[in-house]
Amino acid sequence: MELYNTESHRKETFQPLSEKQVTMYCCGPTVYNYAHIGNMRTYIFEDLLGRTLRLHWPLKHVMNVTDVGHLVSDADDGEDKMEVGAAREGKSAWDIAKFYEEKFFADYDALHCTRPTVISRATAHIKQMIALVKTLEEKGYTYRTSDGIYYDTSKFPRYDALVGRSRLEGLKGGARVEMSEEKRNPTDFALWKFSPKDKKRQMEWDSPWGVGFPGWHIECSAMAMEYLGKTIDIHCGGIDHVSVHHTNEIAQSEAATGQQYVRFWVHGEFLVLRAGKMSKSGGTFVTLQTLRDKGYDPLDYRYLCLTAHYRTQLEFTYESLDAARKSLQTLRKETLAAQAAVKPGEVLTEKLAASKNSFQAAMEDDLNAPKALAVVWETLRGNELNAAEKVEFVKFADGILALDLFRKEEVKEEKLPAEIEALLQQRVAARKAKDYKKSDELRDALAAAGYRVKDTPQGQQVEKI
Repeated sequence: MELYNTESHRKETFQPLSEKQVTMYCCGPTVYNYAHIGNMRTYIFEDLLGRTLRLHWPLKHVMNVTDVGHLVSDADDGEDKMEVGAAREGKSAWDIAKFYEEKFFADYDALHCTRPTVISRATAHIKQMIALVKTLEEKGYTYRTSDGIYYDTSKFPRYDALVGRSRLEGLKGGARVEMSEEKRNPTDFALWKFSPKDKKRQMEWDSPWGVGFPGWHIECSAMAMEYLGKTIDIHCGGIDHVSVHHTNEIAQSEAATGQQYVRFWVHGEFLVLRAGKMSKSGGTFVTLQTLRDKGYDPLDYRYLCLTAHYRTQLEFTYESLDAARKSLQTLRKETLAAQAAVKPGEVLTEKLAASKNSFQAAMEDDLNAPKALAVVWETLRGNELNAAEKVEFVKFADGILALDLFRKEEVKEEKLPAEIEALLQQRVAARKAKDYKKSDELRDALAAAGYRVKDTPQGQQVEKI
C-alpha cells in the first residue's frame, strides 16, 4: 500500500510497526458548534483509509474530542471556543460539548464513517496532559510567562519537519502569529494556560503551575501516546493542521520521548466554495443538515467526496451535488439490475478476482477513490463478469466505498401537470387508433415540454428530462 507522507513529500510504501495492528490517530472535532461539510470531507477520507487498511491488518483508530483548550486564535490569545459557545447559547460549556459531540457523531454515522476504536475526550485526560508538560519542563523545553507555560521551539531542531525551512522562516516573520513581548520566539506555543484573574472559567483545573487549562496542541500528543504508544503508524487531519497544530505536536512529543512521534502524516485538502474555503468564522458554513433540508441524502455528499482525490481541493456546488446524487442513484439501479439478473448455477471465476484486484489496487495507491469508482462503473457495465460475479464484486467494493449500493431507491410519485396528463391521454388514444403520426407528434410535444416518453410492453412511461 502506498501513502503520501506529508513529512517526506512523497508516496511511500506503508507497513505498520507491528503486523498485529496498525495504529492511527485522527484529529477530531472541537465541539463548540456544528461540524460543516468541509470538516466532514476529512472524516470521509479517513474512513476510506481505515477501511482500506483493514483489508490487511487490524486497526486501532483513536479520535480525540476537543472539549476544552482550543482558543479562537492560533496566537495563544483570545477566548476558549467552548466558553464562546457557552456564552452564545446561554448554556454551560459541558452542556455545549455534550450537545455538539452528539450532533457530530450523528453526522459521522449518517456518512457511513466507521466509529473509532477509542473516542478520547480532552477533559477526561487532564492528568496525562499535566504529566507531559512536567516531562517537557524537566527536560528544559518550557518557560513561564504571565499567562501560561510555553514551549521554546528554538530548542527543538526538527521544528520545520512538516512545513519546511523556508515556510518556517515565513511563519517566524509574523504571517502566523503576532509576537508577544513575553514570547522568546514567534512560533512558541502554550502548553498550559492560566485562568484569568478577573473571572472564573467554567473549565479549569489545578496544576503544578496554577489553576488553568491545557493548550490545544498538548491534548492530542497526550491522548495519542496514552492509547497508541510513543510512535504512531499514521496521524491524519486536515491540511490546515500542518503548519501549526501538527508541527507543534511533533515538537512536544519527540522532545518528551526522544523517539519519532509519527511515521506517516496523512492530510486531506480543503472543500472550497467559489468564494474560498469553507469555514465557520468566515460565515461560509454548510452543514449536513443543510443538505438534508434541501432534499439530499448524506451519501450523495459522500459520493461527491469520492469523485476527487483526498489531496486535491474539491469545489462544492449544488450542481456538482446534483450530479453526484444522480450518479449514485444510477449506480444503485445498475447494482440491483445485476442482482436481479443472477441465474441459478452461475459460478465465480478468476475474472472476479481480477476485478477486485483492480479496485483494491486503486485504493491502495494513496486512496485513489476516483479511479476505484471508475473500476466499479466499468465492471458493472462491462461484459467480463457474469451477474453473480458482478454482485460479489459490488459487495467487496461497497465494503470500502460504503455507498449502500444495494439500497432500493424510494420511488416518489410526482403528480404530472394537467396539460401533460392531457397530452399523454391523447397519445394513448392515438396509438390505440393506430394513428402513429399523431402519436409521434404528441411525443415530440411532450419532449418540448420537458418530458420523455418510452413505449414498453406495460404501456407508455414518462420521465422528466
